[in-house]
Amino acid sequence: MKNPFNNINTPPSLYSMIIFGALLLASTACSMNSEQVTKEDYQRAEKFLTKYTRPLVHNTISGEQWLDDGRLIYRYSTADGNEFMVADPATGNKRKAFDHEKVAASLSKILDEEVKALELPFRSFSYADDGSGIQFSVKGNDYSCDLTDYECTTIGKTARRNWNEFVSPDGKKAAFIKDYNLYSRNLDNGRITQLTWDGKEDFGYATNNAGWTKRDGPVLLWSPDSKRIATFQHDGRGVGMMYLTSTNVGHPRLEAWKYPMPGDSIVFRIERVVINLEPRPKVVRLKMKPDAHRSTISDHVADWDGTFLDVEWSDDSKELAFVSSSRDHKIAHLRMANPNTGAVRSVLKEETETFYESGNNMINWHMLEGSNEVIWFSARSNWGHLYLYNLETGKLKHQITSGEWGVLQVRHIDEKNSVIYFMASNKKEEGNPYFQYLYKINFDGSGLKLLSPGEANHAIRMNEAATYFEDSYSTPTTPTVTVIRNMDGEELVKLAETDISELKTAGWVPPIPFTTKARDGETDLYGLMYKPSNFSASKSYPVLNYIYPGPQTGSVGSRSFRASRSDKQALAELGFIVVEVDALGTPGRSKSFHEYYYGNMGDNGLPDQIATIKQLAERNSWMDIDRVGIFGHSGGGFASTRAILAYPDFYKVAVSGAGNHDNRNYEDDWGEKWQGLLKVTSNDGATNYDNQANQLLAGNLKGKLLLAHGTMDNNVPPSNTMLMVNALIEANKDFDLQLLPNRRHGFYSEPYMMRRRWDYFVKNLKHVNPPEEYVFGEL
Repeated sequence: MKNPFNNINTPPSLYSMIIFGALLLASTACSMNSEQVTKEDYQRAEKFLTKYTRPLVHNTISGEQWLDDGRLIYRYSTADGNEFMVADPATGNKRKAFDHEKVAASLSKILDEEVKALELPFRSFSYADDGSGIQFSVKGNDYSCDLTDYECTTIGKTARRNWNEFVSPDGKKAAFIKDYNLYSRNLDNGRITQLTWDGKEDFGYATNNAGWTKRDGPVLLWSPDSKRIATFQHDGRGVGMMYLTSTNVGHPRLEAWKYPMPGDSIVFRIERVVINLEPRPKVVRLKMKPDAHRSTISDHVADWDGTFLDVEWSDDSKELAFVSSSRDHKIAHLRMANPNTGAVRSVLKEETETFYESGNNMINWHMLEGSNEVIWFSARSNWGHLYLYNLETGKLKHQITSGEWGVLQVRHIDEKNSVIYFMASNKKEEGNPYFQYLYKINFDGSGLKLLSPGEANHAIRMNEAATYFEDSYSTPTTPTVTVIRNMDGEELVKLAETDISELKTAGWVPPIPFTTKARDGETDLYGLMYKPSNFSASKSYPVLNYIYPGPQTGSVGSRSFRASRSDKQALAELGFIVVEVDALGTPGRSKSFHEYYYGNMGDNGLPDQIATIKQLAERNSWMDIDRVGIFGHSGGGFASTRAILAYPDFYKVAVSGAGNHDNRNYEDDWGEKWQGLLKVTSNDGATNYDNQANQLLAGNLKGKLLLAHGTMDNNVPPSNTMLMVNALIEANKDFDLQLLPNRRHGFYSEPYMMRRRWDYFVKNLKHVNPPEEYVFGEL
């Protein structure tokens, strides 16, 4: 090769160095080129999102409805469309619920458009009372079709449920809030009756506001005879405010509402009342001090539909049972009230050093009116179990369930035969401890029996009479099988076996289940790993750690089959190994497992995440743990930022969405349950919340951090991220910030945010440029 520098008398030794450098640069360029991520890679990744994978899954069922006679109607998907089916467990048969071709032909005439038999324009239907026809809704109108001649007729406009009203069990009345008072409306004649009169701003009846969530509908529980309402007067007087302002041309819109935080001297209280509707409305105030706004299973006293939690009427509507939870969740106090006099008596009280919960997303204590007993849930043995108490004396009669496994949800109580049906997990013989199964047991603790066999995660739906149940079971890697069983667990009808052959043909790969050891070197942890569909063991892949730290749930989520689990496989398609694991401090196992980092939320299970990734890398040489990123949203946003600050030599890149970076700036119930009541611990103003405050570690930042928040987030206020921003500025640290104007809390899967997340990891972990401004949805 001719020396190009001869004309400037370049020394031979320097010439050799230049040639070597050029070759080195060329080699590096080739290496970097092999890491390129193209538009085609993004397109392949996008195809692994739910929008594209769900249509490739067939033979699934949805819209199940149990009929009074024990039959089940449901919608069955095929590769060609959908069919409505009816299954009869008494005979073991299933068939089409009606003639789809004839309904389609009749509807085509009425709607003046072509309707296909397997693409009927409704997702559910009901049989007429006499079974002679079906009813359904299309485009805001109700229709009826006779099943003899298949003539379909319009029967009126579709009645829309008013979610701001709470309908009574007899279907004749609906309760609603107006001007801070409670009213009822007669659903037959529309007559309005005022039920309370002294409600006022910040002290209204049945107010649905927990700070982090709120709605206009009431919180209450109707008595079985529809003649009484259990509710409360919601005391927000003196509670601090939350403020958000919109982004728009002109004056911003101000949102302001009551939002208590940890350490506030005043938080929401509820003054419990019973409203007796007959002979005329009368408010009976229970004779007790106000309770803290708390329940035993969530950060609210209301279920999603407004049902008043931890409250239970006797079958004859003459007694009211309820649990009062202390502000710090350490005390659960079962009480009984007389709805006529307001007299209250104590039944039993449970205290714990950390927090009390009454089950897994379902309240598990239940009054047994016939025997004057109560079934009580407790994790006092380190596992969630059921206990039988005398309802009159509060004395323990005996423990019902026991062992190193846990009851999750009581699904049905057969008082006549003294049998309890419940979901449980962690039995060693059933495999993965997170798989859930249905069992039954006698009140005296005998006769424990598994009713949903098969090593898988079981989702159960019983009919109202509790004579049959639908059992849908699957794992993250095996598709769903759905059957109907009787209450002894015998299979009566096989409804569906999900077909994923088309999904596989399209290139789908399942996540890989794994087990590792926690930081203690002893406790088993369970997670999922995602590899690219074009994986090559000869390559080296950076690692992405998805995290949701708990404490109320974990990273993995459902153990049932999903064609897509958010965008985790999609991210893997960009050339990453994605890892998620449920660390110590998450639920679903023993109480000691769940409360592992109680009082130190800054832990976030991160030592277990790191231990897991290191163990996986030891097993798999293609995992590059010198290039590890982490991402998450909400609690996961809190944890991902914590990771890159607390472990800056391990985590190199973090994408943090809507993080509650200091729980003193988040709603009171959350922090006070998992961190404890706020206390000043030293003369210099240090508190027991300092160990979870991300902004105090801002000076540790070494890697690349992208913070994101919606400016109208009414769950986790954006001030949480602003605290972090301010601390990083004061520490003179470079970081990236993405504010999403007018967005609430749920922007994680918004296309723009998803693209920014993908780009950020491609650029900062793979060190190549992503395709410029990739657009989703153009495939």
